[in-house]
Amino acid sequence: MRTSPRTGRAWPAEDRVEPVGLTDTNRAPLGAHGRKADVNDILEELRWRGLIAQSTDESALADALASGPVTYYCGFDPTGPSLHHGHLVQLVLLRHLQLAGHRALALVGGATGMIGDPQMSGERTLNDKALVGQWSDRLKSQISRFLDFEGDNPATMVNNLDWTAPLTAIDFLRDIGKHYRLGTMLSKDTVARRLNSDVGISFTEFSYQILQGMDFLELHRRQGCTLQTGGNDQWGNLLSGVELIRKVEGESVHVLTTPLITKADGTKFGKTEGGAVWLAPDMMSPYAFFQFWLNTDDADVSGYLKVFTFLSRERIGELEESVAARPAAREAQRELAREVSTMVHGREATARVEAASAALFGRGDLHELDERTLADAVAEVPRGQVTPGESTIVDALVATGLVNGRNAARRTVAEGGAYLNNVKVTDDERVLSEADLLAGGVALIRRGRRTLAVVHT
Repeated sequence: MRTSPRTGRAWPAEDRVEPVGLTDTNRAPLGAHGRKADVNDILEELRWRGLIAQSTDESALADALASGPVTYYCGFDPTGPSLHHGHLVQLVLLRHLQLAGHRALALVGGATGMIGDPQMSGERTLNDKALVGQWSDRLKSQISRFLDFEGDNPATMVNNLDWTAPLTAIDFLRDIGKHYRLGTMLSKDTVARRLNSDVGISFTEFSYQILQGMDFLELHRRQGCTLQTGGNDQWGNLLSGVELIRKVEGESVHVLTTPLITKADGTKFGKTEGGAVWLAPDMMSPYAFFQFWLNTDDADVSGYLKVFTFLSRERIGELEESVAARPAAREAQRELAREVSTMVHGREATARVEAASAALFGRGDLHELDERTLADAVAEVPRGQVTPGESTIVDALVATGLVNGRNAARRTVAEGGAYLNNVKVTDDERVLSEADLLAGGVALIRRGRRTLAVVHT
């Protein structure tokens, strides 16, 4: 077992995911022409990748980034047990900046996570402190996969509960609250809309912007932090810290936001039938995660390659040409799915997923798949129950609903359209045996080229 010196978390060596973008020749994390970028062209590279929406003063920020290492941070609130695809944009941005030589601070909001930033759907449910603590640990574990916490330019993990918990209410009001003006706070978009809604807004959620501003101030004092990053929907909360530092310290700091990622048709990106695209494998399996990216539309894949991978401009250009010339090959989608899955779940998990994807349709050995990977791969296909030694291929086809009735099942076999574990079955009296069962006690039944189901005992 290895233990992270920054998080104190122990993990099995095979589960540790090293940050992406350091060695592969196809990956030039920041370079405009297949090389590692220096501090002078980092903003240009981020702009090309579609990772910049707004900045408080981009010219001043460019000068700061060019003149020496900048300490920057992004906050992640444990309002749930996992990060999702929206957080992934921020994690990629943090990694780009670290690779350009700047110093990353990853903040887990043990304090702000107990409140949650105001949302338009209404007041959040306040979670138990112990639960928020558990979620904080999970988020630390996830974040640790994206940044380098060792070496010459190590990232640092921080928790805002460390400086918020000891603060008394009187100190908070005197030292922090006096610098905020209600008019400014009330004008923030989400606050204003909530005030005009039927649900209103509590003082608890109203005060969230003060707590976030205090985080920036504390990190500025403790770590010399001068840049905060976040999603563009957090613009108002991010400016809270900029104004607080200006008033308290008399210094100028920076904010940089990423845009909301959308599909080419303008609709929201990242929703599945099961909800968000979670980064935790126990909430969305690596197989389902891989398939989500693999199913990207041709019109979206180029943009997603720029935002979510560290591939070089040359390689992305080659993949764009492949989409135009050979769209059926889906080469770009496969590389997108491979890169993002490797970044989130690691090379070994991604290799298992790709092997499962190939094996399901006869391009690999089903018997080599482990039980968990196979179970994830067939989680969404129809299922049926059989009795080894008694049930035939006809029984299996009917039990899984791949055909309507035994006569249809016999016709499928006679026409050469029935497969057991990817092997064509030509005898409609073929009996399934214990030897046909794969890992986890299931067998794969296929009708035609792509209609799948599994049977179990």
